[in-house]
Amino acid sequence: MSTGETIERIAARGDGVTASGRHVARAAPGDTVAGDGTLTPGPHHVAPPCRHFPTCGGCQLQHADETALRQFVTDRVVHAAEGQGVPVGEVLPTHLSPPNSRRRATLHALRTAKGAVLGFREGGSHRIVDMRECHILRPELFALAAPLRALVAEYGTRTPVDIELALGDQGIDCTLKGIEAEGLAATEAMLEFARDNNLARLSLDRGFGPETVWEPQPLTITLGNIPVPFPHGSFLQPTADGEFVLVGDAQRYLAGANTVADLFSGLGTFAFALAGPRKVLAVEAARDAHMACKAGANARGIPVLTLHRDLFRNPLQSAEASRFGALLLDPPRAGAREQVAQIAASEASRVAYISCNPASWARDAKTLAEAGFRLESLRPVGQFRWSTHVELTSYFTR
Repeated sequence: MSTGETIERIAARGDGVTASGRHVARAAPGDTVAGDGTLTPGPHHVAPPCRHFPTCGGCQLQHADETALRQFVTDRVVHAAEGQGVPVGEVLPTHLSPPNSRRRATLHALRTAKGAVLGFREGGSHRIVDMRECHILRPELFALAAPLRALVAEYGTRTPVDIELALGDQGIDCTLKGIEAEGLAATEAMLEFARDNNLARLSLDRGFGPETVWEPQPLTITLGNIPVPFPHGSFLQPTADGEFVLVGDAQRYLAGANTVADLFSGLGTFAFALAGPRKVLAVEAARDAHMACKAGANARGIPVLTLHRDLFRNPLQSAEASRFGALLLDPPRAGAREQVAQIAASEASRVAYISCNPASWARDAKTLAEAGFRLESLRPVGQFRWSTHVELTSYFTR
């Protein structure tokens, strides 16, 4: 009689996988699955801390212990490089963000006959899980759940309300899309909501972009000890501890370089940390982020020169890339195919590549390797705890 198969690893989408290739939902390494699908928990299978797991789509891996989570993040990154035939030099210790560390999130809410529901959506569905606890959000963000639920119950419509939350220097930035707030009484209620909950900024999006209704002080985010204006919808690393690790690696990788081009620079997360005494060129396509980075640099006299440029349509050319002592890339999930091709054709010899998608990064890493670059260091990073979303830092030389 067969004793079943053992789960060997966790696959990219979160399923457990046996040696024969069988995929089993919510299985951890060391679990045993019988022929009829019965799962016997092993040493790395733990009780999920949240009552909403596995219905809530915010987490996929709460059943896996710390060891299994760390191995999953590590394997996603290392196997991506190996899959493209890119030899890996040093694999640095994997960083996992702790519970209740997420400082930005998009929640969804819907007015109902009995009030409102608010939370993340179910996995693969538009149905909203009415969040009564959350083990990934910062406590300051989760504390807004009940007040926001009451607000949606009063001013929501029959369509879902999207709620963007981010934690800046002055407090919480909250943008509501889908709220009806017409007339003096509704406007006063919004202002009262912002005051009562100590919001740093409250904005409403009625379909034409966010409009600020409450912002006692200009909202900023400190990057490299520099307060930078925080435009609506700006990209922010999901956790402060994760940002610390990413920035720290970039500083170590590029030590000694007198000039650095920070490509896909955003607000300047890396540019401000790398600047001084070295000079940094921060290149960004989003105009609001570009202007915020420029304002932050000018206000403090930081040696960061900003350039508004779409690196997908108009990448830094090989001759331009050759002028810098080092290059840093932090592209969107699609990667940086066009820009990496120009770097490969340049005389550049040092590249730090930060990525939120191991697959597109590995494709670009292969291009660099074929041009003579060597992958010296690689660090897997899991800022989205209990999620299948994985990030990394890497350093190439030639």
